Amino acid sequence: MNNEQLKNFQIFADFSDDELSKFHPSLKEVEMEKGQQFITEGEVGDCIYLLLDGEVEINQALTLSMNKGESDNREKAILKLPSNIHPQFGEMSMFNKGDRRTANVRAETPCSLVRLDKKDLFDICDANPVVGYKVMRNLGRIISGNLVKANQNVLKLTTAFSLILER
Repeated sequence: MNNEQLKNFQIFADFSDDELSKFHPSLKEVEMEKGQQFITEGEVGDCIYLLLDGEVEINQALTLSMNKGESDNREKAILKLPSNIHPQFGEMSMFNKGDRRTANVRAETPCSLVRLDKKDLFDICDANPVVGYKVMRNLGRIISGNLVKANQNVLKLTTAFSLILER
């Protein structure tokens, strides 16, 4: 992967080639087979993935577990994302209490990804404050954008539920 590929991802928006070069030693290329799940909701997350080639599906459990030992495997497909829109996955667990994954991500086709481990990310940010600021700014934008979308979905569901109850 080269700098031009990396600049397409939101986490690296507005980065110079020199700033990107600090990440190259820590980026690990990963191949996923069709159908392989590489992020599992509820598990501890310790990395961010960047999709270079292929298509993935993101889904979440349909119901909340009411008991700690209870497991519910029903899932809802949220969306499918192709590599040409340069999606990344796992940023929520980098800051989430307990570092838990908030969704499942599965390869819909054979996929090529790049993995950046949490420890490496924070080591780079600590050693390079300007780069660290840019990464955290970009991750903040990504996460807040995801939150706005989630809030809109909750509003739609609440509205639909209210309309059903009025009948």
